[in-house]
Amino acid sequence: MPYADLHVHTTRSDGSLSLEAVPDAARDADVSVVGVTDHDRLQPFSEPIVERDGVTLVHGIELRVQAPSGIRVDLLGYGVEPTTALEDACARIQRNRRERGRAIVECVEDRLGVDLDVDIEDGLGRPHIARAIDAHPDTAYDYQGAFDDLIGNDGPCYAPREIPTFEEGRRLLTDACRVVSLAHPLRYDDPAAALELTADLDAVERDYPYGRDVDYRPVDRTIDRHDLLATAGSDAHDDRLGLAGLSEPAFQRLLLSV
Repeated sequence: MPYADLHVHTTRSDGSLSLEAVPDAARDADVSVVGVTDHDRLQPFSEPIVERDGVTLVHGIELRVQAPSGIRVDLLGYGVEPTTALEDACARIQRNRRERGRAIVECVEDRLGVDLDVDIEDGLGRPHIARAIDAHPDTAYDYQGAFDDLIGNDGPCYAPREIPTFEEGRRLLTDACRVVSLAHPLRYDDPAAALELTADLDAVERDYPYGRDVDYRPVDRTIDRHDLLATAGSDAHDDRLGLAGLSEPAFQRLLLSV
């Protein structure tokens, strides 16, 4: 198991693990450090790094942005010390998330003739809606089927949301975070274009559980070319931490920046 899992989501966004339960999940996975990186949402502690029940929590955030080329990527910020600008941006994004979530829920309910009983609140994402569809006794869709047939990007109930530009997001995170990293670069439709963006960042997420064989050489070349730090994490949306991460020496090197 890695020493540090730096990509973990909680119920403050689209994870199923509460923030309070993170230390127990980390100990179960033999993970000593957790980067809490909820989507577009800050944590309820202002310090960049805190200790909770013997586990080190790094205050992080995952922010989706759109590059000038049109590609949408996710940026990970670590060691967050919230600025007013970042707090205001997160509040704006959460308002839009609620509006978008309400539109998707209403479309699904009208289409299927059901009441999903989804709370429209901060942190709402499509995974919440997919879980509600899966759990409802009167729908024929499981979690993946909900995305495939209803709320995925090409689905009849999909609704877009507003996201910051790459430059705005980079600036917001650079001003508030010790390290800004490009998340899971090999997940995008155009990994090469995504990796080009790291010229203006501090780091790139090197190790990640893609669920398939990947060629890490483009990522390693990018790290060398731009003298980047390497981050890594499991992108956990449940209680299974430690699927990817950093060794203790690698985290200590990162800690010098965080």
